Amino acid sequence: MSLGVRIAELRRNKGESLQMVADAVGVSKAHIWELEKERTTNPAMDLVRRLANHFDTTVSFFVGEDIDGTDDELQLARMFREARKLDAREREILDGMMKTLLAQKNRQKAG
Repeated sequence: MSLGVRIAELRRNKGESLQMVADAVGVSKAHIWELEKERTTNPAMDLVRRLANHFDTTVSFFVGEDIDGTDDELQLARMFREARKLDAREREILDGMMKTLLAQKNRQKAG
């Protein structure tokens, strides 16, 4: 499945117009249309990242490297990619939150 087909399928499944996707990722409606129709190839990696974030999937999905990934794996990959935008202190807070949630889960299993 090509990048254009993947974008079109995700867009339709989400019930969005070309313009809605374009606005969400910061490009023109025509550019999204060209991608879907495969009239333009090799989009900027930054655009592929923005599309992946918008559609809650991974860059790997768009380039065909992770087509067998589970929904959980795709979500975790997206979350990890987003966490890279945080500074060191924010990542510490996120790490602490994860540790707290895991400890709670372990207590619930034990209790």
